[in-house]
Amino acid sequence: MDKKAIEYHIKGLLKAIGEDPEREGLQETPERVARMLQEVLEGTAYSNHEIAQMFGKTFTAPDGQDEDNIVVVRDITVFSYCEHHLALMYDMKVNVAYIPHGRVLGLSKIARICDMAAKRLQLQERLGRDIAEIISEAAGTEDVAVAISGCHSCMTARGIKNVSAKTVTNTYTGVFRKDSELKKTVQFN
Repeated sequence: MDKKAIEYHIKGLLKAIGEDPEREGLQETPERVARMLQEVLEGTAYSNHEIAQMFGKTFTAPDGQDEDNIVVVRDITVFSYCEHHLALMYDMKVNVAYIPHGRVLGLSKIARICDMAAKRLQLQERLGRDIAEIISEAAGTEDVAVAISGCHSCMTARGIKNVSAKTVTNTYTGVFRKDSELKKTVQFN
């Protein structure tokens, strides 16, 4: 990420909206925004494969159990930015389920994968696919489900301004695609 270019363009943006970037409250804003963007868009620097490698620590499934068990982690909190308006996607909860095939991921790794995939300019639908792809590679299973519920400030703070609207997306791979009972393990009520 080019921090100096971001600072330059933020200063230009401030001028374009009629602000004086030299006034006391705005003098350090370009630098602060550049640092913030480096942090909140950190996932941009990594491919899905690289994220799977970073957080792919697995363990042998207990007692050789695998296909008979399902791992579900619910209510993982993330936020992201909509690629259409650069608007905040917030109050996002992610539910992830997968069926281990001999290996299980460390539980914190699932949350870390969700967080890193969200730290990109995203669409909620793509975020679900990205998380499923990363979990699939990291855990060595094709059987993954991801449900996401979230608010989008491009709908709540502008445009229609419907503050109660939530968007729910579901991504299913492997056996989750055809098994309606398995799908229920991640869906929001």
